Amino acid sequence: MQNHLRLLTPGPTAIPDRVRLAMAMPMIHHRKPEFKAVLEETRFYLKKLFGTEQEVLPLASSGTGAMTAAVINLFSRGEKILVAQAGKFGERWRSIAQVQGLEIVEIAKPWGEAVLAEDIEAVLKQHADIKGVCIQICETSTGVMHPIHEIAKITRKYDVLLVADGISSVGISPAPMDEWGIDVLLTGSQKGLMVPAGLSLLAFSEKAWKKAEQTETSCFYFNLKAELKNVLKNQTNFSSPVSLIVGLKEALAMIFEDSGHGGCGGLDALYQKHFALAQMTRAGIKAMGLEPFAKTYYAWGLTSVAMPQNVSGSELVGLAAKETGVVIAAGQEPMKDEMIRLAHMGHVDFGDMLAGLYAVARSLPQKPAAFDNAYMSIAMQAYENAPAYPKNGVAGA
Repeated sequence: MQNHLRLLTPGPTAIPDRVRLAMAMPMIHHRKPEFKAVLEETRFYLKKLFGTEQEVLPLASSGTGAMTAAVINLFSRGEKILVAQAGKFGERWRSIAQVQGLEIVEIAKPWGEAVLAEDIEAVLKQHADIKGVCIQICETSTGVMHPIHEIAKITRKYDVLLVADGISSVGISPAPMDEWGIDVLLTGSQKGLMVPAGLSLLAFSEKAWKKAEQTETSCFYFNLKAELKNVLKNQTNFSSPVSLIVGLKEALAMIFEDSGHGGCGGLDALYQKHFALAQMTRAGIKAMGLEPFAKTYYAWGLTSVAMPQNVSGSELVGLAAKETGVVIAAGQEPMKDEMIRLAHMGHVDFGDMLAGLYAVARSLPQKPAAFDNAYMSIAMQAYENAPAYPKNGVAGA
């Protein structure tokens, strides 16, 4: 039987038809008025999305490019930073900092746990010369959310910059940059923003820009001071990824459009949807007799699921794709076979998640009791009865 392909991975995510059609329009030149008008509208939407009065810079790169750009524009060789890591992408902050020649102080938590505000403050009290704190909002490898709202309260008390990777949280859960006091917020195009991979976005606070002015940029390409000068003219420093930015403008318009006209209904409605989908997915997984890997501080854009003994996550993922057409993700090293990750970010709804839950149940070596689909009813009840999303972005604390 030929099944409809459903992409439920934590990036890339499904692309809405209107975004794909926008990107299929005839090419325009990146230095001409037509493109400048596109980027001007995109800038307006991005400030609303990030919750900032500062400019949000588009870069032709993956999200790791924005992470790299943040580090090399803010910190000089030999300076000390704090890296908070509890998964694969926290480790990436460490790798980028090592290449830049920074002195690294590390908080390491077991995979599945969150780095808490008190963990951050304890280290800052010990190291008065730390210049920045680099952390994920959502650790995609584990499905854990670090409580950035509370961490920002701590970093504001010290002379440090809070550099937050929002690649799997921007457009999924709240992180209003100016209100919370986040100094650097960055994301990528291929997750909550419903655009193909290849575009990253980041914004600096006023405090971060002051630090950048004092830092000699160590990379010709990722020169954010030059990018800022150009974006104020509705340009990018180098050749613009025109089609991706056109697609981003369309996706952002969808986010802020009224739901009655095909849009998402604004950020509150968008966050509520993702929060409800998280409740739904976790309830369905538990009803199968499985356990979410992230017990507390769980993500809104993906649910990590611990595999039972003698069940391989990578084999289950392969079988689900083959048998049901639903594409989900295994864990990342060293958890490749110990978990699966079922994403509910971007252009998905409850129907997609019912299909995802079915794919998991269908692919288990031992089916849920009687395989009577009761888990679907339980999941839908959780979706329909989901409480209002927590404004601080933390679920299950």
